[in-house]
Amino acid sequence: MARGYWAHKSVGQSVDIAGSKGKPRLLNDLYKIVISHTPGYSAPHASLPGEKIFSSLPSSAGAPPQTTRTAAPRIPLLPPATSLSRLACSGRTAACPEQGSAGAVTPARPREYRTSPAGSSAVLTMQVELADRAAAQPSEADETLPSSPAGTASAEEDAPLLPGGGVRRRAVVSERFRQRSGSFRREVRRAAEETFLLTRLTLILLRYLGIGYRWIRQFLALCCYTFLLMPGFIQVVYYYFFSSQVYRSVVYGEQPRNRLDLYIPTDKTGLKPVVAFVTGGAWIIGYKGWGALLGRRLAERGILVACIDYRNFPQGTIGDMVEDASQGIAFVCNNIASYGGDPERIYLVGQSAGAHIAACTLLHQAIKESGEGDASTWSIAQLKAFFGISGGYNLLNLVDHFHKRGLYRSIFLSIMEGEESLRKFSPLVMVKDSTARSAVSLLPRIFLFHGTSDYSIPSAESEALFDALQQNGAKADLFLYDGKTHTDLFLQDPLRGGRDKLLEEIVTVIHNDNPDTSAQHQHLVVPVARRLVPEFMLMLAGRVSPF
Repeated sequence: MARGYWAHKSVGQSVDIAGSKGKPRLLNDLYKIVISHTPGYSAPHASLPGEKIFSSLPSSAGAPPQTTRTAAPRIPLLPPATSLSRLACSGRTAACPEQGSAGAVTPARPREYRTSPAGSSAVLTMQVELADRAAAQPSEADETLPSSPAGTASAEEDAPLLPGGGVRRRAVVSERFRQRSGSFRREVRRAAEETFLLTRLTLILLRYLGIGYRWIRQFLALCCYTFLLMPGFIQVVYYYFFSSQVYRSVVYGEQPRNRLDLYIPTDKTGLKPVVAFVTGGAWIIGYKGWGALLGRRLAERGILVACIDYRNFPQGTIGDMVEDASQGIAFVCNNIASYGGDPERIYLVGQSAGAHIAACTLLHQAIKESGEGDASTWSIAQLKAFFGISGGYNLLNLVDHFHKRGLYRSIFLSIMEGEESLRKFSPLVMVKDSTARSAVSLLPRIFLFHGTSDYSIPSAESEALFDALQQNGAKADLFLYDGKTHTDLFLQDPLRGGRDKLLEEIVTVIHNDNPDTSAQHQHLVVPVARRLVPEFMLMLAGRVSPF
């Protein structure tokens, strides 16, 4: 049998329809149908205008083959079986059954088919027969795979739990997982941000302290001290980042460090007394997170705590630190009611450098209110008392002391904006100034706490300020703790658990200011603070402490 090639001119490709080994059966059928339906001709040479077919036909016996060029009918490339079925139905005038969406057989609308000139009827008949054969032999793509047990189980799992429609089991599980994973990611991101900030502050400290024998010794002592207290630090850090009672990084100003942390008591009935706490850190590494342990202990006793962060050196100097502390106190006074705090019972607390910054803020505000300057957005009258823990209040005496301890004179003077500003930011000097006596009379009651074995800031600082306040008519109290170091009152004693004398003094003063809350405090069940660090590790930490 002669081989024939049908060339599709528009796409430039040739298809072998003569039945070669690698061609599908449908192409062989196509060849036979073309031959059988072309009237008066047995070879595939009928054509429509615009198409060519090249055939190699045998001539008479012994004669060489002759090549003829005749027109061939336009035969489109074969569409998929489903399209051929629809095409076959469209060429009939009678109704053709079709599959509906639900699998039922529905009659199709009768359609008309307009035939083209000569040769079109043959093509139409060919297409209909090919479509019928393709429908009778379903292809692999049309075969439906049997349903798997997993698919059935998945469908059953997605079924509503309650009649009438309800929450699907898989949707509920997915939603819970998404919420938990999102919350975990937020906590990890916050922890990473806080860790980055602490690392950056540490590097800043290392850069400005310089490398020397004294500094190396202090740094090694600090590393040993931190390692010994690490069991307690881990628990406090976990509470700080993952407790639902801690609201971190509440914005109170425009500066990047203008943030504060809130420690909310578990008992939220009524308005709670408030403590605004300014943390220490040698004016270089101060951070609001240092108050996590104190905030936790006071929150357990029904007191709301706001730990105020502020710019450190070299981000800012002492003037910037006082300004940030003042803005933080103003935020607490004006907005703490929305967090469950009582704006009529606010107490200011500062520790170490934070005690110095808080005392400066207090005196500068009193000077403004006494008529020597403009008042800000808060008033001294809104504060019930000030608690100063291990603070330094006379910078003129501390310059040489800090230099011997490793905080070099050049760095310290840079922090304090030069030697000429030391008097301006020394609370003891301001209290003794005769021009500030009217401002001293506006100060709230002041409580000073200090350990007699404090080598970082001598207890003589608190004793001198206490005497000056009394001499100028201010109300003040002094508490000295024998054998306590700079960090014992604020760190080691709370980590030791049990009774904390400093904490008890602060809580007693706060609750005794209001008879109603004092009666409630007597009935308040306060859990006994458990030990966070073994005693022998606390003793070793006290021996190697660089403070």
